[in-house]
Amino acid sequence: MVDQRLSTASISDFATWEPVLRLLLAEQAQEHAARSVRVAGRIGRGGWSLALTRRMPPPGRAAQVEDMREETDAVKRVQSALADAGVDDVSFTAEIHPAGKTVLRLLGPSPAVEPGIGTPHPGALILVDGYLPEPWRRLPEPAPGAAPAPSADLELLERTLRERLPHAIGATEEEIAAAEARLGVALPDELKVLYRVTRARWEDLGDDYEAAIRDCAAVGCELFDLDSLYIADAASRHCRWEFAAMEAVVTRPDAMVQGLVGSPGWIAFGDNGGGNQLAVDLTPGPRGHTGQVIMLSHEESVGAALVADSLTDLVLGRLGAEPGGPREQRPPAVARVNIARLPSIQAAAHPGLEALSIGVWDGAPLSLAPVTGLPRLRTLTAYPGTLADPLEIAQLTGLEFLELGPEDWRVLLDAGAVPRSLSAASIEAHGYQDALPIVAIANEILALWDRPQIIQTVLEGDLGTPA
Repeated sequence: MVDQRLSTASISDFATWEPVLRLLLAEQAQEHAARSVRVAGRIGRGGWSLALTRRMPPPGRAAQVEDMREETDAVKRVQSALADAGVDDVSFTAEIHPAGKTVLRLLGPSPAVEPGIGTPHPGALILVDGYLPEPWRRLPEPAPGAAPAPSADLELLERTLRERLPHAIGATEEEIAAAEARLGVALPDELKVLYRVTRARWEDLGDDYEAAIRDCAAVGCELFDLDSLYIADAASRHCRWEFAAMEAVVTRPDAMVQGLVGSPGWIAFGDNGGGNQLAVDLTPGPRGHTGQVIMLSHEESVGAALVADSLTDLVLGRLGAEPGGPREQRPPAVARVNIARLPSIQAAAHPGLEALSIGVWDGAPLSLAPVTGLPRLRTLTAYPGTLADPLEIAQLTGLEFLELGPEDWRVLLDAGAVPRSLSAASIEAHGYQDALPIVAIANEILALWDRPQIIQTVLEGDLGTPA
């Protein structure tokens, strides 16, 4: 679909893009003297991806802002226009003729398409509005026998905190009740005791950084105030579709913590100082305790680690860990077949397989026959050229996410064999490969689900003849 103009004049003004295009053109000056060249990129409000070679600073000097001033100024001009238009991100491709005539195409955005990463190509195509990958839909399993740890001691906890924080201002019962009403869950008794001793407001410290450090040491973390408490459910742990689809929720029978993305029973109350969130866990694993303290890593999207059996243990420095010893060995729910991992699809196949990735491969193309009929297989990603017959995908009736190269998608589209079970899809395209054919395939896929298309806005201008 092609739209000749965007609604905001600054975005649809060729002059807005001209500095960026000139920088990209300079990278291909020799080629441009003899023929038309194509340049492409992506610019968003928070960053950009352009195929530019940046100058190295002189030996002994670190890179400075001035070293890329021209690039930064050119990009900021576009970013300002994006902000005026209320657009977060846009990719583009341009054909520049030797005499300077230029046809610029702005690609998107579309509410059904996630931005690509580092290239002008579209990211995941959201085929079912509002639908989330399976791990993000998973709720905690009930743990009817779970109880607070024997170490949870309200009197000891309060006495210890008051000794360590003699001048702290505690929260009122009304403030605690307001936090519970906002969260929609009752705070566990240990957490209430903690906030009755200190409400952890920065203004109470009078900008005294040393006092803040002492408070962190007293509690065992950087404590949130009551207004900053939040439920660390799956929605709080955003992850792009193509990555989330390759995750799996696995909880062992002897686990202290359920291997979830998030839980309505995880109440985040602090930070470890490194960006990892601490939470009280009201939905523990089969061997866990109600009210145990867990940590959610900012580098991971699934699971949490046990920190302490209780908040009392955390404050007293008695840290815990998952029990050791031999564990039941199970085939992985997520399997990767490539030159460095599993040697075949047969080696990956088992009834519990949920996600299969076929990566860089130096052997003959692979058949999907070994995974046909597997009851839980929901994700397939295949590097271009690795499949012997893409039409075998039609036999994988439970797929919710599929990522293929353009040629394999072309086979499925021409045969009318795109699985209708899909909720999201992705096209594997590399580097600055021409974005227009990729966008065309993306729009064909979106059309099958009657989803909003990636709109092309065509702008024409003249960059002049190179000096």
